[in-house]
Amino acid sequence: EETKKTMYQRLDNPNPQVFDTRNDLPKRVKIEKSDDDETPEPFDSLEVFNLLKNINDPEHPYTLEQLNVLQLEYITVDDASSEIVVRFKPTIPHCSMATLIGLCIRVKLLRSLPSRFKVDIQITPGSHNTEDAINKQLNDKERVAAALENTQLIGLVNASLQTKIIQA
Repeated sequence: EETKKTMYQRLDNPNPQVFDTRNDLPKRVKIEKSDDDETPEPFDSLEVFNLLKNINDPEHPYTLEQLNVLQLEYITVDDASSEIVVRFKPTIPHCSMATLIGLCIRVKLLRSLPSRFKVDIQITPGSHNTEDAINKQLNDKERVAAALENTQLIGLVNASLQTKIIQA
């Protein structure tokens, strides 16, 4: 009990606000596969959101969607130019897990999307004290590659990507 109490005293945000997940989102319409295998299947922001919404927060037993860190409105997809921008909003302006959350988002998309996409991960403007520095880290290919070679860090990322939804 004392260990658990000490652990929660170290959290950046020991009592985050938990939100209901959205049930009002439209279902994605499945497009018939064409005979032309060269034509890429179109992607939209809803599909990207569905890939990311169940990522677990590294600090709390909730998903990024449940903590409102990630919202459909924060995602833009330009399928024609193969560009995706994902913004996320940490629960507090001094969140020490913001870089790790962004890395989890990047890894999930690297593992899930076709390689044709250029992905830009950003903190929602005005939502973090060091957003410019974190945005630079998250979009620097060499820094991301180095982070992915760190076995401890990739272990944290993989743990966050395991599906385990807790109902609030």
